[in-house]
Amino acid sequence: MNERAEEPGAAAHVGRCTVEHGELPFLIRRDGTWLYKGSPIARKEMVCLFSSVLTRDEDGQYLLETPVERGRIEVEDAPLVAVEMSWKGHGRDQVLCFRTNTDKCITAGPEHPIRIAHDLLSCEPTPYLHVRDGRGRYPIEARICRATYYEMVALAEPGMLRGREVLGVWSKGAFFSLGDLASCCED
Repeated sequence: MNERAEEPGAAAHVGRCTVEHGELPFLIRRDGTWLYKGSPIARKEMVCLFSSVLTRDEDGQYLLETPVERGRIEVEDAPLVAVEMSWKGHGRDQVLCFRTNTDKCITAGPEHPIRIAHDLLSCEPTPYLHVRDGRGRYPIEARICRATYYEMVALAEPGMLRGREVLGVWSKGAFFSLGDLASCCED
């Protein structure tokens, strides 16, 4: 009999189901700080590792998910923060690149749109960058930090979007509104 030894762990993946862990003791603060059981995760490498397995389900809940384990986590706003921006070109030829707090570089464009949300109480704009798709209609986004947002506003130019005069920026041939021109000029 010529039996062949299998690679260690080779059969371990076959037939294994994903284990649901329910709520995991992780929190991602609005400023991008990751906490585990209430304590900040100090090693950036660990934050980068966890963020690489971060997704969203069909209901918009955030999950840490590997091929064999899955659990929900709490996120105060967006799980990532765009902390830096570089650009080249201008007008329709302009390209905006953002660096996240996990050192991922994302180029804004049709696949990675910029959107602006407004706080219901203060009406302050909060900009977001689409990083990657989740499941369903809920993407993983990075909140664009205030300083980076102001850099982006400095590049803004007037334009038309769906019949409205807006102030916006171009990246990879796509125009992203930062706000209505009329409301930007009111004092």
